[in-house]
Amino acid sequence: MTEDLDALAKQLDREHVFHSWSAQAGLDLPVIAGGSGTVVWDHAGNRLLDFSSQLVNVNIGHQHPAVVAAIREQAERLATIGPATANLQRGQAAQRILDKAPDRFAKVFFTNGGADAIENAIRMARLHTGRDTVLSTYRSYHGNTGAAIVATGDWRRMPNQYARGHVHFFGPYLYRSEFWATTPEEESERALHHLERVIQSEGPATIAALLLESIPGTAGIMPPPPGYLAGVRALADKYGIVLILDEVMAGFGRTGRWFAFQGYDVVPDLITFAKGVNSGYVPVGGVIISDEISATFDDRVFPGGLTYSGHPLAAASIVASIDAMQSEGIVENARRVGEEAIGPGLRELAEKHPLIGEVRGEGVFWALELVSDRDSREPVGADVIGRLKKELTSRGLLPFAADNRIHVVPPCVVTDGEVEQALEIYDEALTSIEGS
Repeated sequence: MTEDLDALAKQLDREHVFHSWSAQAGLDLPVIAGGSGTVVWDHAGNRLLDFSSQLVNVNIGHQHPAVVAAIREQAERLATIGPATANLQRGQAAQRILDKAPDRFAKVFFTNGGADAIENAIRMARLHTGRDTVLSTYRSYHGNTGAAIVATGDWRRMPNQYARGHVHFFGPYLYRSEFWATTPEEESERALHHLERVIQSEGPATIAALLLESIPGTAGIMPPPPGYLAGVRALADKYGIVLILDEVMAGFGRTGRWFAFQGYDVVPDLITFAKGVNSGYVPVGGVIISDEISATFDDRVFPGGLTYSGHPLAAASIVASIDAMQSEGIVENARRVGEEAIGPGLRELAEKHPLIGEVRGEGVFWALELVSDRDSREPVGADVIGRLKKELTSRGLLPFAADNRIHVVPPCVVTDGEVEQALEIYDEALTSIEGS
């Protein structure tokens, strides 16, 4: 009977569901019927370690009882309400978020997810400055809506370039440096020089915002080199540009900090968030707004809004999630497990497997960059990644793959034992691929 439910789920999916970023024919997706913590399973009970956190968003783990209970209790009290009301849960959610943000932030604008958080942050920056252009990096992903997808640097923007006023530049990436750098310090200095030249060439008086992921996620989990984000802040100040830091993927525990930028001596003007703020239990995102930009709209209408802005079910899940993460030490666990288990374990794998060109990351936010040759750093092809994904899944691990990389991104609640189990699976799968 359970196998029949898995077969039915696959049949209905193939016949009726249109999937994102995919050619629809030939898709063969895993069935997930339930989950708990770091583990998911299908109807037949086949279990997988979820080292993808789905889309790197289930930070608190699957089915955390406090968050599920908060959603249930809120649904029984008030399932929905429009944004043009005051609601206790919405206010408490904003307060919880602001408690983790720097002092100069006092307001939150709620959205339905990360992409429309980016849209509204861009809109705020343009209205605040009276300028138009947005600068973002080539190695980035900011979402799949109008301005967000054009701000994105990778191939996905190319069929979707309908928004105006976007310019891209190269951010730091020492492993594949665009600047002939040989040290992190050189990479930082030269990347900042490149950025300033782009600002000057585009005309500083035309630029509304610099939009950066604090740590680029889908593009490769690339922690910035020393001084880079502080240098970007200095350039933004020098030219009167709003600095937007995208924390949609990196925020709320993913790096072992509440916000990734808190490890890099920088404070932005606008912060976008989603994903980990409530682990995706209810769709939600938002913009954390500095006092200066918020004041722009004290006596001026902000021309934007969403039917589900600050939805009470989402707000309740945020309150419960942040409270649980704080009381249970979940952010601290992510930092510790990254330092003591994931990082050392992945570096040991890199010593053993020539396919691994570089290991990088922090907290529960890591990438294995796979190469066919370590000297030339030639990326492995899609066929290798496809085979590796199958090997990992067949051994009981749900992976996250992007381009020539495997991202190691379990929930923040992952245990040392689960990391050890996952490292064994990565080791076996890599061995199988290298031997074939």
